[in-house]
Amino acid sequence: MDNVFYTLHDFFFHTESITYLLIVPVLVGITLFWKFLAEKEDE
Repeated sequence: MDNVFYTLHDFFFHTESITYLLIVPVLVGITLFWKFLAEKEDE
């Protein structure tokens, strides 16, 4: 990992970017799991 953070702002921007990239698949996964559970109840 070659990331060198020269300022606190650079560090926060990097971690915030990674967080936003991780939250998207989590939200999609939760939505698909919720739909899966809702379909199970209908049967």
